[in-house]
Parts: sequence; C-alpha cells; structure tokens
Amino acid sequence: MPYKNPDKARDYQREYRRTRRSGDRCTTPVHPAIPLPTRLKTAADVLELLQEQAGLVRADADLGTAERARVVGYLAGVALKAIEVGSLEARLEELEAVLKRRADATA
Repeated sequence: MPYKNPDKARDYQREYRRTRRSGDRCTTPVHPAIPLPTRLKTAADVLELLQEQAGLVRADADLGTAERARVVGYLAGVALKAIEVGSLEARLEELEAVLKRRADATA
C-alpha cells in the first residue's frame, strides 16, 4: 500500500519486516515460515535431512530414471560437502580444546 507520507511508509515497512523476522505469517508471505523441527543448525542436521530427502526421491515412482539420478547425484554432492564440514567442525573443536588446556596449564 503506497503512502504519500514517507514517515508513515517507513513505519509500515519497519513493522512489516519486524513481523516477518519474528516468524509470524503475513497475509502475503513471500517466503513460507520454516517449521522449527526442520531448522538446520549443524552439519549432522543437514545430513539427516539429505538422507530423508534422498530416500523420498528414490521411492517416488513418478520420477523418471534420469531425473531421479540427477536429483540423487545433486543431493550426494551436497551431502559430501556436509560431511567435510562436519569433520572440519570436529577437528576445530578438538584444536580449541587443546588450546584451552594449554592456556589453563600456563595460567
């Protein structure tokens, strides 16, 4: 809704964006709200979701062989990256723990 008054338009946009960030659904949602159980925070969450989706794609009888192969190949590539990130994350946590022990020992 256009406003002639720029202050009123700015207030409307600020409130609209605040509502969108809070996860509240608006009357004209551009991006649907993501349910809490599917929010991804770690590489393990991504791998779990990819495993689930790959199983669904493989079980879908409506997909052709080439389309199924393309989707599974894409998901496999993303899964490999998630595995790499997960292993790097674990290595980084180990390094941080060692450095913390060294700092505690010298203090």
